[in-house]
Amino acid sequence: MRDFIRAVRAISDETRIRILKVLLQRECCVCEVMQALDIAQSRASRNLGILEGAGFIESRRDGLWIVYSINEQIVDGYAASLIEMLRNSLVNEQIILQDRERLSHAVRVGLRATGK
Repeated sequence: MRDFIRAVRAISDETRIRILKVLLQRECCVCEVMQALDIAQSRASRNLGILEGAGFIESRRDGLWIVYSINEQIVDGYAASLIEMLRNSLVNEQIILQDRERLSHAVRVGLRATGK
């Protein structure tokens, strides 16, 4: 029961559902998630951490970036079932369509590009 509750809590937030829908399109770094959802870095990072903690996504280093993707090796049946449900859900939802459009223009931003 604990695994089920953790999985459901992880996707009980609109931002996290939107992030999963973006990651179902392609893997992204935090800056690409920020651009796709038009949200702040702290909000993107916090929600990516929650999704990763629940087993929905995984991360890997790619040069300067930490890249997130759907965890295709999910062993927890609940998380796997919820990902499959999301794959086929909300496809015509306006906010999801907007996120997808912004994602098509999202780019990885390096330290020089941000001015830091």
